[in-house]
Amino acid sequence: MTRVSIQDELVIARSYSYRHEAEIGRSMLEANGIDARIYSDDSGGEYPSLSSSNGVRLLVRRSDAEKARKLLG
Repeated sequence: MTRVSIQDELVIARSYSYRHEAEIGRSMLEANGIDARIYSDDSGGEYPSLSSSNGVRLLVRRSDAEKARKLLG
């Protein structure tokens, strides 16, 4: 079993209403050297209306969270 350090845990950098907004945020973070992932319960983008109830979350490593939040505004 691989152990994950607390700095490598994924945390929410920001939540969005729509997937395309999160995609823009992820692109900006990655352009600044921050690995980011999108989490949304929308069946991989097939059913975007499902994400409206839970939102779309942009995740980053805990160690990058402060910098990511500043970049995202």
